[in-house]
Amino acid sequence: MKKKSPKSSAKSVSEIIAGPFTLALDIGGTGIKALTLDPAGRPINDRTRIKTPKHATPNDVLDIARELAKVQPGYDRVSVGFPGVVKDGVIYTAANLGRGWEGFDLGHALERKLKFPVRIANDADIQGLGCVSGHGLELVITLGTGFGSVLFADGTRVHLELGHHPFHDGKTYEDELGDRALKKKGRKKWVKLLKEAIDELQRTFNYDALFIGGGNSRLVNFELPPTVRTISNEDGLLGGIALWRDEEKELPKMQKSSAKAAAPSVKAMGKAVEKPSKAVAKPPAPAGAKSAAAKTVSGAKPAGSKAAPSTGAAASSASISSAPGASPANGPAKSTETS
Repeated sequence: MKKKSPKSSAKSVSEIIAGPFTLALDIGGTGIKALTLDPAGRPINDRTRIKTPKHATPNDVLDIARELAKVQPGYDRVSVGFPGVVKDGVIYTAANLGRGWEGFDLGHALERKLKFPVRIANDADIQGLGCVSGHGLELVITLGTGFGSVLFADGTRVHLELGHHPFHDGKTYEDELGDRALKKKGRKKWVKLLKEAIDELQRTFNYDALFIGGGNSRLVNFELPPTVRTISNEDGLLGGIALWRDEEKELPKMQKSSAKAAAPSVKAMGKAVEKPSKAVAKPPAPAGAKSAAAKTVSGAKPAGSKAAPSTGAAASSASISSAPGASPANGPAKSTETS
């Protein structure tokens, strides 16, 4: 009897977990971040980041997105968080970036650049999709280069532009709590204004829960009310899976099978990523987010996902840095950069 030749112990990503896989991009005023998510919305690699150029143009962002995509594990589709007003993949405002954004069709431009279907939403919206419970009135604000905001009513997403709303002495929330204000006023004065903003937002919205995210949420050093908590800056990437919920008819089945397998190592994937995955598995987004994403998703409709993830390029950029996984959701984020 012939002996069977031993099989290789290394398995491809498609053998370990059924697709589709999602490349999540978070475009911020100071940094552009990337992470790849499995079908259940769990990261399978470390987050990578490239600094956002000053006065970044659409071409600047497209080039960085391509560089980040090159060092990611295989993926089938792309979710993008953008710091401005987005409708159907088209950018309407980008106050903290450069010129050329108004009316720019970022969704189709990224599809041409990355060769995969793309969906886009405001970055605060995606951060909210990564943390809300889907019950009651939940408000999410992000403290980064600017001031982002989104409201969820029983999981239904309503984008807000509170950053440009009057707040204090005739100045807006972004004037008083954006990154420029932090550098100008100093941390002590900035924290005092944040406390006032939390009280003002409670009176305005009578929310059941307030989530504070963004890079500067790490500066929250005071006791928060029971209904308020800080969230990880990485939720701005993890929420990207919710933009595709309306397409995933077989999601419960995929979640069940993928839960049995550990997240694949970099060696198993055969891709050139700087470090093996250390990210902690995150449970799927709440059921309410499914409804919200289906009703209010921005971005181009995909041409269809592949059954197995694609092969990513093996090149790595010297300008790309690797960051550890998410900080605990019930404490201030430890990231040192703003979104």
